[in-house]
Amino acid sequence: MSRSVLPDLDVFASVAKHRSFRAAATQRDVSVSLISQTIRRLEEQVGVTLLTRTTRSVTPTAAGLELLGQLEPGLTLIHKALERLNQHRDSPLGTLRINAPAPVAQFLLAGLAARFVAMHPSVSIEIIADAAMTDIVRDGFDAGVRIDKDLQQDMVAVRIGAPQRYAVVGSPSYFSHRPVPKSPRDLAGHHCIQRRFPGGALQTWDFQRRHTAANTGPSRLVVNDAQVAVNAAVAGGGLAYVHQKYVERELAAGELVRVLENWSPGIGPPYLYYPRQRYISAAMKAFVEFCRSTAVQTPSQMQLD
Repeated sequence: MSRSVLPDLDVFASVAKHRSFRAAATQRDVSVSLISQTIRRLEEQVGVTLLTRTTRSVTPTAAGLELLGQLEPGLTLIHKALERLNQHRDSPLGTLRINAPAPVAQFLLAGLAARFVAMHPSVSIEIIADAAMTDIVRDGFDAGVRIDKDLQQDMVAVRIGAPQRYAVVGSPSYFSHRPVPKSPRDLAGHHCIQRRFPGGALQTWDFQRRHTAANTGPSRLVVNDAQVAVNAAVAGGGLAYVHQKYVERELAAGELVRVLENWSPGIGPPYLYYPRQRYISAAMKAFVEFCRSTAVQTPSQMQLD
């Protein structure tokens, strides 16, 4: 061949594993068109179609699967060798992409990331706040943050914060003609502002006391954003179930009233998680150690690193 194809083979392996041109492009911080051109050039050089493309999917051909299987051990060794060199540097470098639910991203992860990059000038962190159950490997993320019950089994997890507290709130005008609920079962008689996640499911109103999941009342208002739910509750549209940080100002100003607080509405603690694999960058290792040393670690039934 007229040129070294090793970089192109590395790109091919990334696309084939993720089944996505976009994920491979995101992982390398380049355009999707550049990834597409690289694959096209590689296929022209080897004279074999390696990937089948449709408007909705990317799938390795039989030849592509065979090539991927032969490439992966060698590429892993190359990445490990480069990582050993990386460990000789005084400080980590590169970009970390982290996916997290919006409340965790806003009220916890943003602060951790800001302190970490101040300590490591050669590292950048990109935080994507997302309510969807994202596949971090497929979508090119280095790590994600999820609550314990949502963690995948093949992930290494490090606790980074306390259990997350939620609040059930309504406006004084709403309660002026409706009784205050005394237990979660009373919610069936109230107008409850529901939140719909990107996948289509409605948010569950969980309560830690007695491990209760409430049957809420009729959903006359459905939103896809916590702040919209707060604004609707302030306007008297019904009860909202949101992270307590979203309503601190409104509660202090008397615009909202908190109910069912003794039922401790909330969910488990947040965990930083990443794929259990041999290769991990020096930047990721440093961030994991930073999170581990910052957060209070407690026993868990989950598999922690």
